[in-house]
Amino acid sequence: MSLRTLSRNEVANHNTPEDCWCIIDHCAYDLTGFLDAHPGGCVVLAQSAGKDVTVDFFNLHRAEVLNKYRPQLIVGVLQGEKEEIIPTNLQDLSSVPYAEPLWLRARFCSPYYTQGHRKFQKAVRRFFAENVNPEAREKELDGTYISQKLLNKLAETNILAMRLGPGEHLYSRRLLGGVINGREFDYFHDLILTQEFSRSHTRGFQDGLMGGVCISLTAVKQWLRDDDLRERVMEEVLSGRKKMCLAISEAFAGSDVNGLRTIAQKTPDGQCYIVTGTKKWITNGMFSDYFVTACRTDKGISVLLIPRGHGVETKTIRTAYSTSAGTAYVEFSNVRVPMSHLLGEEDQGAKVIMSNFNHERFVMVCSTARWCIAVVEECLKWCNQRISFKKKLIEQPVLRQKLARMISLAESIQAWLESITLQMCKMDYEEQGKYLSGPIALLKAYSTTSATEVSSIATNIFGGRGLTETGMGRVIEMFNRTNKFDAILGGTEEILADLGVRQVMKVFPKSVL
Repeated sequence: MSLRTLSRNEVANHNTPEDCWCIIDHCAYDLTGFLDAHPGGCVVLAQSAGKDVTVDFFNLHRAEVLNKYRPQLIVGVLQGEKEEIIPTNLQDLSSVPYAEPLWLRARFCSPYYTQGHRKFQKAVRRFFAENVNPEAREKELDGTYISQKLLNKLAETNILAMRLGPGEHLYSRRLLGGVINGREFDYFHDLILTQEFSRSHTRGFQDGLMGGVCISLTAVKQWLRDDDLRERVMEEVLSGRKKMCLAISEAFAGSDVNGLRTIAQKTPDGQCYIVTGTKKWITNGMFSDYFVTACRTDKGISVLLIPRGHGVETKTIRTAYSTSAGTAYVEFSNVRVPMSHLLGEEDQGAKVIMSNFNHERFVMVCSTARWCIAVVEECLKWCNQRISFKKKLIEQPVLRQKLARMISLAESIQAWLESITLQMCKMDYEEQGKYLSGPIALLKAYSTTSATEVSSIATNIFGGRGLTETGMGRVIEMFNRTNKFDAILGGTEEILADLGVRQVMKVFPKSVL
């Protein structure tokens, strides 16, 4: 569309509610027909008639709001003037300082990432911008589950398979249309994938994007001994035809797994287990077809793969984030489960559970780190945009101190995470369990305690907007409301901190005493 060239005096003549124009970023907009549709009411727009309201507009809105309404409202550009706000593409790297992990910033380098990692990151971000983000916000708000259309795309590109981390299950797969070879996929690719998942800024839907598969199918892959059953279940889930979740927590058993009251008793012929009990706060439980379930058996804990069927009932649990995560209360009532569905050895399920925790906690730290970086970006934008007491917030020393603290916490989480990721790349599954359980536990505890502080600072910076689900403070409100999920799921901060120190004491040399 060809735009008129206008003078400021021409715009100033359109200064009534019946003929309401204004100037924003060196362009003229006709708001006459928009007054009644404005979410903030017509009064504030009528007060802007004929004026340059650029400062006021960006004191209340982000550029994406202007971009949304620009096509139908713009009437011209100002003579001899040029727009200063350049629209950004969601696929592009942010130019805001500290808004991306250090390795993605201009002029910075890292020993951890190759050009292959950079190519992979671009492809994943493009995929999410085109396929996930359009659905994410809608599902987060209405609480409905992931569409089969999106799930199919996650399966077709093998993003579902990549969520299990590196391994032989990727060797014969074409990842993201051939962007990377399955044999080359390492834990840094895993980190990148998880962090791009987090950029939708929809915490409930983030878990609804097959978070249950990420933390349960890994156990099936490693521990289910029946080869035919394992291959069939993996094919069903990774193709998107079936869904899966991890069912450990109960009303009486959270961090204390020994408190489990779900019972699995053998039938007299020894061919099956009869499972009775309940599970609580099960992510993706509402729409899962399989439940990787911890049960109490004769002499310990065992883990069973239980298909949804007769005797399995699920009910929605409403938590602080969206029901799009499918969080469920699960009831098993005399459910018959074949012996072939046992993971690992009978009564040795604690080993299955604990070994599976390492990757789950790693993924959670990846997400927490990226969320903190996103919150830092939002706060930096806001402090350079918001005017209070006739100054931008960034001009206030106390605000700069708050930003410094947030940046330091976010950067330290990411740096420690990348150091641990390198160790994971150098160790096999058993070595990770032996050497990294403690460090990963400590890292997760540190990341979530840091996230709590970042959330508190950010909310104070944004004020009322940091408590509002929509508008400029949306990301801050979401993080403030949901960051504690990662502090609880996968082991609470206190339990993990203690685990980290106990792991140290197991190898502490007596010779130094």
